[in-house]
Amino acid sequence: MTERTIPQMFEESVKHFPNNTLILEKTESDYKGFTYGEIRTRVHSLAAGLRSMGLKHGDRSALIAEGRRDWVVAELGVLYTGAINVPISVKIDESADLKFRLAHSGCKMVIISAGQRAKITTIKNDLPDLEKIILLDKSLELHPGEIYIEDVVALGEAYLKSNAQEFASCWRSIKESDYANICYTSGTTADPKGIILTHRNYTANVEQSSALLPIPEDYCSLLILPWDHAFAHTAGIYTLMKNGASMAAVQQGKTPIETLKNIPANIRETRPTFLLSVPSLAKSLRKNIEKGIKEKGVKVENLYQKALELAIDYNGLGYNRGEGLKKLKFPLYKLYDKLIFRKIRTNFGGRLQFFIGGGALLDIELQRFFYAIGIPMFQGYGLTEAAPVISANVPACHKLGSSGKIVKDLEVKICDDKGNALPVGEKGEIVVKGENVMTGYWKNEKATEETIKNGWLFTGDLGYIDKEGWLYVSGRFKSLLIANDGEKYSPEGIEEAISEHSVYIDQMMLFNNQSPYTVALVVPNKENLIKYLVSEGLNFSTPEGQREALKKIEAEIARFKEGGELGGTFPNRWLPSAIAVLGEGFTEQNHFLNSTLKMVRGKIASFYQNRIDYLFTPEGKDICNHQNMTIISRL
Repeated sequence: MTERTIPQMFEESVKHFPNNTLILEKTESDYKGFTYGEIRTRVHSLAAGLRSMGLKHGDRSALIAEGRRDWVVAELGVLYTGAINVPISVKIDESADLKFRLAHSGCKMVIISAGQRAKITTIKNDLPDLEKIILLDKSLELHPGEIYIEDVVALGEAYLKSNAQEFASCWRSIKESDYANICYTSGTTADPKGIILTHRNYTANVEQSSALLPIPEDYCSLLILPWDHAFAHTAGIYTLMKNGASMAAVQQGKTPIETLKNIPANIRETRPTFLLSVPSLAKSLRKNIEKGIKEKGVKVENLYQKALELAIDYNGLGYNRGEGLKKLKFPLYKLYDKLIFRKIRTNFGGRLQFFIGGGALLDIELQRFFYAIGIPMFQGYGLTEAAPVISANVPACHKLGSSGKIVKDLEVKICDDKGNALPVGEKGEIVVKGENVMTGYWKNEKATEETIKNGWLFTGDLGYIDKEGWLYVSGRFKSLLIANDGEKYSPEGIEEAISEHSVYIDQMMLFNNQSPYTVALVVPNKENLIKYLVSEGLNFSTPEGQREALKKIEAEIARFKEGGELGGTFPNRWLPSAIAVLGEGFTEQNHFLNSTLKMVRGKIASFYQNRIDYLFTPEGKDICNHQNMTIISRL
């Protein structure tokens, strides 16, 4: 039997689609395409060069770079030698965090872009296993131990002239059970864990993803998410590669902000057929769309609002689109689409058919919005430990609000906190078993044993499967609010909804650990609070204005309580009865957000323990307590 490895999968794609464009990259004025055949030639040369430099089966090599042609070439080059690639997020800025990943995995080499080079320079003397640093970009000078990728490619070309057969037998000898990647978690607890994914984990998940969402060879996706991101890695790079399709890289700017600003133009230039998204990106896109509509004046804005309302009603939850009497609205829907939505879609290149969302919960209102404008955003679910895709909504089969149907050849069950399987429709921990499930955590037997039991991966996520087989994900099993009577509830949906519906609240974390009531840590939006106070004839710098600002925050949350305009959206007992206003937001820099922008709840709760304790006192329940008044006066 042929081993189902990543190199084997790539070779088969090159055989079937040699002249198709695999990668589009823009370094100067225009995008340039590189075919499957051209990329294979470069991969073989790089791999041969790495092999001649001593990289061998089982060695580890890290890759720290922005998305580009040579990101894919570098990973494949490492894998063709039988070595293990360690993809590391460019967002890892702390020297200790980066050093831990490189030292823990024992990396022999690091392949790095110019923008990431300084990070390695500061720590390389403390990494005894590190032998070579391979630079993807030219610089003014080479430091000791560094070499340019082009020089490695040249070494490989020379090596292949007399060792082509030996090189071929090297990559063909790789087993599907061999390790392909060690992907480090973002470290929401102690040290990050290194997730070991084999070649078969990836190829299995690519097969599963392709069966759920067939990818024609003429498809193209601009990969906006970081390429080391598990979702972009499998659902983007490898799924496109397997099917003869194309991937495009975002044009790199001199700064991350400049790169972000390139995305809208890059979308128009590459004309993608689908995009991978996460909630933060979806919100940003919607904000930009609605800003553009507002700038066109009141008439256009009113027409847009009517069109949006009708389209949302007509679409329903997707699976029931246009059913019953709604079909009578179809002619008007088509008219609105021609007048409004089609013009919006031209800003996305004119070919964009849908988004696939992953990475976190995507609220149903956001899904309804993108469906209405004719570019549905289909929610999926997965985690790196499962390589990562577990379920997804797709054009042929979708239900808004759910995380879609489960991929083929994957067993899924819902368990209680003792590991017992629960009946259909009951909420519990999502537990999965299949060929895409990781081997375990690198050098961490304890964590492996806690996460994988009898071949089953305990995801730590809360959810349920309904009678029709739709998977619903509610949040993290371990971040549940637990009342003093033992009842449990997931906080993410509440936090998301309140911050989404209020321009005065930027971030929120709910807390209830067997307490008499729920409390909230709130990061306010000072700019919008000042605007509100000005409209009320008050000044933010006065105690009167500060009290009014605090009461406005309290009133925003009260909208979700009984009697409020959004009352009944969530059970009342899980809405906060006391609020602590914070002077600093949750960010990656203060380690209150991890690299995937999820709150590190344990760290936040520990840091603000005194503030939380105070909220359970009679004085603390008053929003205008002295702690909140002090903090808001310092904003």
